[in-house]
Amino acid sequence: MEPKRLISVIVGLAAMTAATGWSAEEEPLGVSFDGLTLIEHADVDVTYVLPEADFSLYNRVMILEPQVAFRRNWQRDVNRGVRGTAARVTTQDMDRIKSQMSELFLEVFTQELTSGGLAIVEEPGEDVLIVRPAIVNLNVTAPDTQTGSRNRVFVANAGSASLFIELYDSLTGQILARAADSRSARTSPGFQWASAVTNRSEARNALRIWARTLVDSLNEVRHRETVISAAPQEQERL
Repeated sequence: MEPKRLISVIVGLAAMTAATGWSAEEEPLGVSFDGLTLIEHADVDVTYVLPEADFSLYNRVMILEPQVAFRRNWQRDVNRGVRGTAARVTTQDMDRIKSQMSELFLEVFTQELTSGGLAIVEEPGEDVLIVRPAIVNLNVTAPDTQTGSRNRVFVANAGSASLFIELYDSLTGQILARAADSRSARTSPGFQWASAVTNRSEARNALRIWARTLVDSLNEVRHRETVISAAPQEQERL
C-alpha cells in the first residue's frame, strides 16, 4: 500500500474508533477488540499495548495532525447567561480555538520528542512510528472571543481536556498502542483573570506533560527491549 494511502486508512480507522465512544469498561478481560492488552501505567489513565510490539525498532516519529473536539454542549453552556451577542462564543470562535490547539499540540510535541532524542519526520520508514493524537472533551472555562470588550472574567482554573493517542507502525499500519488520559488546568488558590494568554499557557503546560510522558515511556521501553535483545548475544560469548 502506498504510504499516503496507508496514512489515510490509519486516520480513518482511528477516527472511527474515537467516534464509537471507546472506553476501558467495554473491553473484555483487559484485551481490546484489535488485540491490544491493558497494562498499568502510573501517569496515564488507560493504556493498551500490542504484546509483541518491539519499540526498540523506532528512532523516528511522524506526528499526524491532531483532531480537536469540544466537550458536548460546551458552546451552549459557556454562552448561558452571557449578555449581548458580541460576547457569545460563535462557531467561528470554536474553529479558531480548535485550530490554535492543534497548532500548539504539534509545536509542543515536536519540541519535547526532539529533546527526548526522537527525530521528527514527515514520511513513513522502517524505523518510523506514527503518532495519531486527538484532543477530546476540550472544556475552556472562559474562552477569549476577541470581541475587544474590557470586561474581565476571573476563574479558578482554565479548564480541562482529554488526550486520546494511538501509535502505529508506519509501513504496515499495525496499531501498537493506545492510551487515553484526562487532565485539568492548574487550580489557583484564589481566582485568576482568564485571557488568551493564560488559556494558552495552561494548554501548553498540559500538552508538555503529555508529551514528556510519551517520551519517557518510549525511551524506557526502547531501552528495556534493547537490553533484552542484547542479552542472548552476551550469553553466547560466555
